[in-house]
Amino acid sequence: MKKFVNDPKDFVPEMLRGIALANPATLRYVPEYNLIMRADAPSENKVSIVQGSGSGHEPAHVMIVGKGMLDAACPGDVFSAPPMDYVLETTKLLNSPKGVLHIINNYTGDRMAFDMGREMAEAEGIRIGTVIVDDDVAVKDSTWTVGRRGVAGNFFVIKAIGAAAEKGAELDDLVALGNRVNAVSRTMGMALTSCTPPAKGSPLFDLGDDEMEMGVGIHGEPGRRREKLASANEIVDELLEAVASDLPFKKGDDVALMVNGLGGTPISELYLVYGRAHAQLTARGINVRRNYVGEYCTSLDMAGCSLTLVRLDEELSSLLEAPAEIPNRIF
Repeated sequence: MKKFVNDPKDFVPEMLRGIALANPATLRYVPEYNLIMRADAPSENKVSIVQGSGSGHEPAHVMIVGKGMLDAACPGDVFSAPPMDYVLETTKLLNSPKGVLHIINNYTGDRMAFDMGREMAEAEGIRIGTVIVDDDVAVKDSTWTVGRRGVAGNFFVIKAIGAAAEKGAELDDLVALGNRVNAVSRTMGMALTSCTPPAKGSPLFDLGDDEMEMGVGIHGEPGRRREKLASANEIVDELLEAVASDLPFKKGDDVALMVNGLGGTPISELYLVYGRAHAQLTARGINVRRNYVGEYCTSLDMAGCSLTLVRLDEELSSLLEAPAEIPNRIF
């Protein structure tokens, strides 16, 4: 597979260096810990918001560091959790009098790294809160998790918490908010192709030209089943039914609808998917109040998408509408 890559072991550091060089006024890169952080962090007036996971899901999480979003992200290598010492040192660097909040996608490696990092940081007197994201409805347990996986719904947790933190919210209130957003967020994805990690240089798994994987994980984990490729409408209808029936979402609900590309899907196709999903929600009497179409949590160059629904209330809508500033995007 053709890639822009030098030495695969340098792929993540070189990417992070590029992000920092492109945003010198707002971001700081700490290479010892794969750390991208706000140049003005920490602040004594706000809780510091920290996320970390494997690389390969960009723009999550290193490209959503900025005002109103994350204060820092410390990724591991591609599809690998960050080492515990990255979590510890990031937490120490971001320590604020108001505390530090860890947002963790529900993967075993991520949880172990953050649990150990938190314990060591707390031993040094740092106050830490934790929010676990597990919005994926595809499978109960997967290759790398006990319980549901954390996927694109992570964006809504970060956005709401980030907005509230900018307003000066306290740590315990931010934890409660994050758990509440996670509780009303549901996601399911599917793959049309595999993806190619730089260190492997070949597709992570085999998927035939006439096959698709329904419920695929963002690291290529198996989903609900593999079957013959269907039409776009059939794919969207299955994703929507799985997501909408899980909470369940019901007639009269106000929702945010996200169609998230997995890295290798043209934006034109994502809008086609969005159009069908919007129409089907309207037919169910569910009101789409906010929409998100694009790449938020990818799987390198995988062709495919995920669909996320979030049940909105007045407070959550306001937090999602709050201004935020991150590299190359303004929310």
